[in-house]
Amino acid sequence: MIEEPPLLTAPAEGTPPVVDTPEDFAQACERLAAGTGPIAVDAERASGIRYGQRAFLVQLRRTGSGTFLLDSEALGDLTALNAALGDDEWVLHSATQDLPCLQERGMRPAGIFDTELAARLLGWEKFGLAAVAERTLGVRLAKEHSAADWSVRPLPAEWLDYAALDVEVLLPMRDILEQELIDSGKWEYARQEFAHLRTFTPKHYAEPWRRTQGLSKLKSRKDIAKVRELWQVRDSMASEADIAPSRVLRDRELIALSVSRVRSSDDIMAIWPKLSRAESARLFRAFRKATRLPDDELPRRHEAATGLRSPLSHTEIKERMAALKAAIAVRAEDMEIPHDVLLQPAVVKALGSRPVDDVVEFLIEHCARPWQIELCAPVLERALESLPEE
Repeated sequence: MIEEPPLLTAPAEGTPPVVDTPEDFAQACERLAAGTGPIAVDAERASGIRYGQRAFLVQLRRTGSGTFLLDSEALGDLTALNAALGDDEWVLHSATQDLPCLQERGMRPAGIFDTELAARLLGWEKFGLAAVAERTLGVRLAKEHSAADWSVRPLPAEWLDYAALDVEVLLPMRDILEQELIDSGKWEYARQEFAHLRTFTPKHYAEPWRRTQGLSKLKSRKDIAKVRELWQVRDSMASEADIAPSRVLRDRELIALSVSRVRSSDDIMAIWPKLSRAESARLFRAFRKATRLPDDELPRRHEAATGLRSPLSHTEIKERMAALKAAIAVRAEDMEIPHDVLLQPAVVKALGSRPVDDVVEFLIEHCARPWQIELCAPVLERALESLPEE
């Protein structure tokens, strides 16, 4: 019988008190500035509970400074941390998840080491924080509080233990992962990826309402217009109440309302009694507005395409995509790197949809890193050359 690794239940140095006053925050910045080396950084949100993705707790740990738990909702602006942390590297797990909410609080990293991305570059099949901690440090982390409502105050003691442990393991994990990357010949790949992460910004959608789950099943432009109007009102209601939009109406309920035949706000309340009379009235006004829109104000059935229309036929694009995906899949397997890390699928899709004279130049224009170009350009060129000429 294989013995399980020990479960970490409390930080080795104890759980520090939450920093929630300007005075305590200033002292925390002083202590962090006095520390040395990389800084472990993590953030806790209230996804699916509160509106948006803001950080309600920010955790930091640095050698010589210790661990800090910052009540970022109470403190608001955390810009002072940038000077305190200086030019040293931040160690995060899944940086693209945390960077937007940290940036919203004014935090900007001088450098990044992403432990999740490091594990993926190494070809590890399990790359969640708990899995990487177990593989590198031989310990288990409890993850039952990851989806908790971190907006509640005061935060339960066991949640604070969990939050402190997340940054406690990051620094030793980082050192082991770095050595693994060096030993596997992938450190330069990681270095370039970490540098690229500093420029990360979340994708912006011109028409965010089109992300409504189930929208693609609607064929009527009038019904699509109802979704648009209802989505916008739901978003305003959620923002005002500081709750996730799904707590007003889930996407499937929004779709159901758009194709319904409600004739009044009372009809809406009868179907969804969780809504107040005022909420039902606002939603019905949006529903009625959409039904009265003239044809020239109805939204398109599909999102407007960005960029130039491809001169290639559907068949040509399909053949190119099949060849390119196969080439990347083989290269990824050879390198023991996931195909979507080796080269982002969006870049492969863009290459497949347009004739290209110079693959290297195309990859540079699409922000591929030098290591990706070195590994992928030759196989992509051969894949395109293998296609029959029209």
